[in-house]
Order: sequence, then structure tokens, then C-alpha cells
Amino acid sequence: MTTGHVTHYYAGGNTARGFANQIDSSLQGLERLYILQGGPGTGKSTIIREVGARMTESGFDIWLLHRPSDNDALDGVIIPALKTGVVNGMPPRVVHPRLPADKVRYVNLDDAFDEGRLASGKSAIDSLSEQISFAHTRAYAGFAEALRIHDDWEAVYIANMDFEAADQLTTRYIRQLFGDNRPGKSGRVDHRFLGAATPRGAVDFVPNLTEGLKRYFIKGRPGSGKSTMLKKLAAAGAERGFDVEVYHCGFDPNSLDMVIVRELGFAIFDSTAPHEYFPERDTDDIVDMYAHCIKPGTDEKYAASISGFKDRYSAKMKESIGHLAQAKTLQDEQTALYRSAVDLRLVEEIRDRIIGEISLLTADAT
Repeated sequence: MTTGHVTHYYAGGNTARGFANQIDSSLQGLERLYILQGGPGTGKSTIIREVGARMTESGFDIWLLHRPSDNDALDGVIIPALKTGVVNGMPPRVVHPRLPADKVRYVNLDDAFDEGRLASGKSAIDSLSEQISFAHTRAYAGFAEALRIHDDWEAVYIANMDFEAADQLTTRYIRQLFGDNRPGKSGRVDHRFLGAATPRGAVDFVPNLTEGLKRYFIKGRPGSGKSTMLKKLAAAGAERGFDVEVYHCGFDPNSLDMVIVRELGFAIFDSTAPHEYFPERDTDDIVDMYAHCIKPGTDEKYAASISGFKDRYSAKMKESIGHLAQAKTLQDEQTALYRSAVDLRLVEEIRDRIIGEISLLTADAT
């Protein structure tokens, strides 16, 4: 049996606007949902990972939702063919399932705790919680300051931009990518993140997400219209009835980084730092916003100012990532305290029950 394909992305992010949550979008169309609840160290990520592994071994494609605060952890797995998902329902994630109550299972992993052993570490756990919250607050404040610097950086290019040329370029790509195609249905729009600011720095899944697709690499500068083009392309695809994957910027979720329409076989994305890629396939194309839309010589004329913005932005981002790394270290300490009070046999029983229930669905789907 062929193993299933795994699609990797983030459904949440550590951004300049705080923790951004898009997890509900991935729950569209589900008919069964397991929402895992419980403290750190109770096995939520492990259950998600093992459910995903079992399903891919059975030949089902899955979506793996990665955790931005922990590079080695997962926040969810979706099995589209089974219309089933398993997600982490603990803050800062907010899950609002739009399906009947009898189709949602809340799984409380705190049942596996030895309350007596947990109580002995309560003081240390509470102290770590405060420190973790403070580290995240400092990280988000730093990202917000970086965004203000980035806005000033963008202003240089916006002041030298030919908006009519940008509109014409966008119209050209709407015609080129969609033509007169209309699938004759209502399209689905999925909101996600292709990458995230993590304790190990910026991480993205562009190669995985664009596998097998015609790729358009949008090059340009801050403020050269990349996100605006992507928003218009996403709207055009949705209006025509296509299923559109909309990938928000992991730094500023109000901006977009990528649009994918798999029915038409293309991905178009902002291919600048921190997710900078270059064409490597014969079918890859570059969309150069700077060349098309920015007054020639802008880089040279404002080189000193641009260099200053870039240096200040990079320093603030590095500082903020440092706070995320500090939070992760504290989380690891807290997790160890929780894990010492967990009855792993009960966690395994819960995991096996979930896998068993989902496995029963596979017989009807194969």
C-alpha cells in the first residue's frame, strides 16, 4: 500500500499582533473532531503525531499543523478523506468547531495526572507560567516594534511606486492564472501560515506546500505591492469558485505571503526573506515587483536610510526570537514537572482509543 502524502503548515503564529490563530479554517467540512485538553507534558503532540503516522501508513493524505512555540511539536492533524481531525485545544489556541456537538469529542488528558504529585510542584509550575507569559509578551512587543520599523522601510518604496503599473501587472496575472475558468461550484478558502517565528528562528514549509505545482516567485522590496497582488489573486480565485489556500504572513497576519490553487496547479508567493527561494525548476517563474512598479534608482537614492531600517529591523527580530527561545526553555522546565506526575499508561490508553475509533472510519473510506 502506498503511504499517504503529508502537507505541513502552521495554523497559528507568533506575530507583531500577538498570537494569531487560524485553526478554525482548517476544521471546515469536518464531521468528527477530537479536541485535546490538558497541561504541558500530557502527550497532546505525541497523540497527534501518532494518529498522523497511523493514517499515512494506511494510505491517507494528512495535514500536519505545526506548533510555532515548539519546533518539535504539533498542534493538529487533519485527515481530509475521513473528514476527521485531532487538534490541541489549549490556549493560546482558540477552537470554535462548527459542527454538531455529538461530532466533537473533548479529550481531557489531565485525567492522567497524579494530583498529589502535581500539587507538590504547583509553586514552581505557577512561577514558570508567569515567566513564560512575560517572555512571550516581550517577544510580541519586540515584533510590534519591528513592524513599526518595517512600515517606515515600506514608506520609502510606497512613495516611489507606480500603482497603475502594479494594478496592470496584477490584472495580467489574474487573466494568466484563471483565464475564463470557473469550476461551477462554491469555492473553499483555507487560511493558514506557510511559516512562523519560532524559538529556532524563522521556519517555513514552502518546498512541501509547492511540491508538484507551477511556481511564481514574487520578488520585490517592502511596500512594493506583493501582498496586495496576492490578496487580489485570492479574491479572484474565490469569486470564480476555486478552492483557494491563503497563507498569511507569519510576521504580520494582515498581509499575505502565498496563494495556492491546486485545481489549477499553481502557487504564487512572496519569495523574499525570511522565506527567500529561487527558481530551480524549468517551470518556475519570477514576478519582479521592483522592476515593474518601483521608480528606477530608488534603492541607490535611499541606500543609507534603507540600510538603517534593515539593520534596526533585523536587530529587533533577533531580540524577539531570543525571547521565544527563552520561553521555550521555561516551557521545557514546566513540561518536565508536569510529565513527572503523568500516568503514561492512561495517556497510551486514550491515544489507542482515538486511533481505534478513527481506524474504524477507514474501512468505509477504502
